Amino acid sequence: MSRSKPEPDSNSLPIVGGESIVQVTDQDFTGAFGEDLQRTLDVDTWSSGEDLALIYDRLAAEVREAVEREESLLRTIREEVFPRLATYPGAPRGAGVYEADLSVLERIHRGLLFNGGVEACDGNRHIHDTLPLTVFQIGVCLVSYQGSQGTWSQRLFRRDLRVTSKDPREEMLAVLERRERRAGLNQTERRDQLTELAQRGIMSYAERAILLRRSTAKWRMGHGNPAPYELVTGSGSPKLMIEATRVIRELVERHQRFLFVASEPADRVLLTIGQALRPLEFAIVGTLREQIDRIVERGHYGGWGASESDGAEWDGELLTPEAWIKRFRDVVASQVVVGVYRASRVAPAQLFYAHVDHAYVAAHIALADSVLQEHRGYPLLLDIAHSVCSSIFGAETLAGPVATAYIDVGAPWRFLSERASRYL
Repeated sequence: MSRSKPEPDSNSLPIVGGESIVQVTDQDFTGAFGEDLQRTLDVDTWSSGEDLALIYDRLAAEVREAVEREESLLRTIREEVFPRLATYPGAPRGAGVYEADLSVLERIHRGLLFNGGVEACDGNRHIHDTLPLTVFQIGVCLVSYQGSQGTWSQRLFRRDLRVTSKDPREEMLAVLERRERRAGLNQTERRDQLTELAQRGIMSYAERAILLRRSTAKWRMGHGNPAPYELVTGSGSPKLMIEATRVIRELVERHQRFLFVASEPADRVLLTIGQALRPLEFAIVGTLREQIDRIVERGHYGGWGASESDGAEWDGELLTPEAWIKRFRDVVASQVVVGVYRASRVAPAQLFYAHVDHAYVAAHIALADSVLQEHRGYPLLLDIAHSVCSSIFGAETLAGPVATAYIDVGAPWRFLSERASRYL
């Protein structure tokens, strides 16, 4: 659903790195939590740990009222919002609410899902962080209901200290400068772009590249947003942004038969619309273009140049990274629709992405696979991919070999953080 971009807030306070923090007023806090901040900060008003009966009663009352009010809101959405989904300005082709066809679900079960016609891809990442060395492990698995279709992994080794100078003092200063820019041990910080790139960016790229180039199934199923933030921004790398969006473009324009299902989407408005659906209903609501538009417009792509070494050639035309991502938004992302569905009465709504020409079938595939888990209402095949990846590339597959290596050099615990050694 199209929503106008918010104007800059005069209450936004600039901070280091060009980011801003939005001021929270006392009225904001009271409106959200039902009490003023001053009272919350008064620890004399806090409940003692022994007063469990009072805590449980308050929880039960808050949950009951929240659910009742939410149900009332959802009824209004069905009456007021659903009829307008197909006619709002910028609505994608096919926008609206649909009830799944049970005969189509049955055909998908028999003729597509259970005979290997759909393959799902999922990955995981683990990090072993110490002062001398940070190891990143990325694993990706491709599965179908006929079994595992392949596993792939990559390990990256990041050292602040690499011999580049014969002057020990110069090398020391360079190392201290590099470490000053990094977050603490086992912590994340947005200014540490290399960590962001090594963890989220490369894994997200690998999932989509393997889904495109290693899967042989008619339909490809992925986890999350087909063009997530870390790929649209390149996690700070123009090369990653270009290569990732090139893969996504091929998946969208040439293959077309894909389905991505998010697990914890950031858009609460779409989730609210989805909660208003009845079981086995789905809605086509908007486009991927709308979702990434704000990222693209606010991104700092202007500082990246264009050259043949960047690989920024779109159908023979050399583009700057800024022009490249805007063309991707306008040409490719506009072909991807965003929808929501509910698989059962007890399950939450799920967000999905599909090609505009195949959204109806994609929604039925999502529902057909999700009804196999009544309580979750989430595609079982994606859960299988996650389980396979966890068993093959779990945290222990990195921690064990690294620990052994440190033992071999006589430093089994010296470089571990406090939390890392807490349960040894």
